[in-house]
Amino acid sequence: MQTHTIAVLAFDGISPFHLSVPCNVFGADCNEDGQRRIALLVCAQQRGLLRTSAGFDIQVRHGLAALARADTVIVPSWTSPDHAPPPALLRALRAAHARGARVVGLCLGAFVLAAAGLLDERPATTHWQGADALARRYPRVRVQPDVLYVDDGDVLTSAGTAAGIDCCLHLLRALCGSAVASHVARCMVVPPHRQGGQAQYVERPMADAVGGERFLALLDWLGRHLHQQHDLDALAARALMSRRSFTRRFRQVTGATVLQWLLAQRLALAQQLLESSAHPVERVAELAGFGSALSLRQHFGKALGTTPSRYRREFGNV
Repeated sequence: MQTHTIAVLAFDGISPFHLSVPCNVFGADCNEDGQRRIALLVCAQQRGLLRTSAGFDIQVRHGLAALARADTVIVPSWTSPDHAPPPALLRALRAAHARGARVVGLCLGAFVLAAAGLLDERPATTHWQGADALARRYPRVRVQPDVLYVDDGDVLTSAGTAAGIDCCLHLLRALCGSAVASHVARCMVVPPHRQGGQAQYVERPMADAVGGERFLALLDWLGRHLHQQHDLDALAARALMSRRSFTRRFRQVTGATVLQWLLAQRLALAQQLLESSAHPVERVAELAGFGSALSLRQHFGKALGTTPSRYRREFGNV
């Protein structure tokens, strides 16, 4: 596997927590089996010491020239929606994107991508507190304020810090496969996969919801029976709820509809099976609940931009 170079932008006053998100996801755990999959470079407009918002300094060894050799450039945050990015940074981002680099804006980093014109006529998101400001300041951006992250191919954006982890794990899964992404997620003690369309926050905590344990048990059962076809009324009856109450509670708990949640879980299972088994694509489609190889290929192409066979060739280890 060819090494993929990722440049992460630091700046004066950066939150060390925001900076640590891509550094942890794409750090040493990605390369621990002896394969150097990811080369991670932390860069800034100028090399040297930078202050952080936590009161200590960090040493940055790479300048903006690192963007010229990066396959992916990540802006992990920004100082403020009101702080205009320096022209040199915007030029470097435009040049990196123009030559084919993927560009990622996590949290308020979306404002930097928007200032560079890279979000014009594209769907994008940011932290929910900054979504209105992003829409006002950059009216050509199609702001989606309620989602965790948006993957628009060569440009990705995410909501706040936790959503930044989800976005980076989503990208890691695309670069290195589900086994590597799941390993990193386990090390970080976070969910291995949350789909980008989930809500940034749920209406009320699961622990406070009446019947919460029963609902969690239902989700666990669904996860173990993805190969079956599920009827909404039957699921509602299993949860001892009306159809309307069940669909409302499902979105409150998961941030997604039943169909969206099932599709994300089935895609994740299909990826795992393609990586770790020798089952033909038709059998993978059956085990993951897609019913047919054609349905699997259609959903795989739409969600991941590739085919099951190509995915297996790239990430399979059987």
